Amino acid sequence: MPSNKSLSANRGVITHWLTVMLLGAGFSSNLCLAQTTTPQQLPASTTAGAQDAAELLKKLDQLIEQNDQLQKQNHELEKQNRELMEQIGPLRHTVASQAGAPFEATEKESPPANRARVVAATYQESQEPNPPDKEREKEKWGTYTPNLGFKLADTEHGDLNVSIYTYARYLNQRALHDTFTDSFGTVKNVQQRQDFQLQKLQMKFLGWVIDPKLRYFLYAWTSNANQGQGAQVVLAGNLNFNFNKHISIGAGVFSLPNTRSVEGNFPFWLSVDSRLIADEFFRASYTTGIQLRGQITDKLRYQAMIANNLSTLGVSAAQLDNKLNTFGSALVWNPTTGEYGLGYGDFENHQKLATRFAGHFSYSDENKESQPSTDTFENTQLKLADGNVIFTPNLFGPGVTITDARYRMSAVDAGIKLHGYELSGQYFWRWLDNFKGPGTAVVPSLFDHGFEMQGSAFVLPKTVQLYAGGSTIFGQFGRPFDTRLGVNWFPWKNRVVRWGNEVLYLDRSPVGYTSVPFANGGTGFVFHSTWELAF
Repeated sequence: MPSNKSLSANRGVITHWLTVMLLGAGFSSNLCLAQTTTPQQLPASTTAGAQDAAELLKKLDQLIEQNDQLQKQNHELEKQNRELMEQIGPLRHTVASQAGAPFEATEKESPPANRARVVAATYQESQEPNPPDKEREKEKWGTYTPNLGFKLADTEHGDLNVSIYTYARYLNQRALHDTFTDSFGTVKNVQQRQDFQLQKLQMKFLGWVIDPKLRYFLYAWTSNANQGQGAQVVLAGNLNFNFNKHISIGAGVFSLPNTRSVEGNFPFWLSVDSRLIADEFFRASYTTGIQLRGQITDKLRYQAMIANNLSTLGVSAAQLDNKLNTFGSALVWNPTTGEYGLGYGDFENHQKLATRFAGHFSYSDENKESQPSTDTFENTQLKLADGNVIFTPNLFGPGVTITDARYRMSAVDAGIKLHGYELSGQYFWRWLDNFKGPGTAVVPSLFDHGFEMQGSAFVLPKTVQLYAGGSTIFGQFGRPFDTRLGVNWFPWKNRVVRWGNEVLYLDRSPVGYTSVPFANGGTGFVFHSTWELAF
């Protein structure tokens, strides 16, 4: 299809030659009359020819004016079309990111969007803007989609987006009790921290290659509060092929989907990069395996994963067994609107009641070798409700050491969102049994359960959010709990930048490591303030 610039040039050429031909015809007519008439007739004929030429020129001027008006109308339509496509593009990316996992790249732009870019470029070429405007236009390059980052490449063979997640944190744990006593009567120290950290940095590279259905998500991830420890820097990711909306298969590192917070909704939580302690206690973590996900119906979706173990960070392949006996699953139903927005809180400001009901089941045979150490960040261990790792030698008595155990966990959750408000809750059940190791015949099967509740409200839409939450664990070796109050400020009314402030109260927390604000065994108040950037 010829460009607008080419069409304008052709119209100018046609107008030029029509003028020449008509003037030539008038001149030829006058010449003929001059050769066949008497001198007395010449002035009258010449006058008539001049009048005809003037009339033709007048009509040509009218045609040229009409042509200019059509060009202006065409340019205006192209401008409106370009502005419309510029609005549709970000909206399409936002809807696509809400429909799938937050970290997945959206599909390749449709042909109409590509055509809109060509039209816009052609329109710019056909104009003669002021030089400063042209220079400013040259300075702009690439596109941006919130939470999917900046597009660095967009070709017929694939695309590449780069996205950054990071946050700075001030943490104060000085109000915690300095010791705690576990269920076996052992007194342990609690570290009371106060520090500033550029807590985390995640650089994400995502997009598609060869086929828009073949996607990649690769990242570098650091936990700067764990400098010098194992898995302080992680290079990981996954590859996926989306056959259709009903089935997508991926291989690589994923969060095992056995609670709501590990379905792929990070970092869209109420507290910046921090769960309630019951979720932290029961959940699985990031591991390597094969995952299936998709829509069963428009309102029902699923996730299922077969993996190496419950948590891969800090665990080498040589420490794993060869049975592939770790499994996690999630079934999520959104009966009213067919969606629930991204993560926790009603940032989307639903005008119709959005509802969520979900069930999770997971299973794993774990051994001491395949479990991460207690100092490894962003991880989970099999623990008692008093914070002790079950594989600790002599924990259950002299000479008694668990080397292998079976983990089974179920969870259900429900939530509602409307007009900036959300109320949600989750219940957990966990069984540990099939113990192996010296003296383990005396160790009984272990059953723990617990729940969490969270509520949030935007007092200023998309700007100021208040929230509260709490959780409790009912364990055979303790009943810890926590509560928290917080406020989030979104200064640009988007999820790219957030300032969060939170106060927690802990009672004998069974979980805690350097990346999270709570401390293992901690009782007392904790405050942390975070400045988060996620683009």
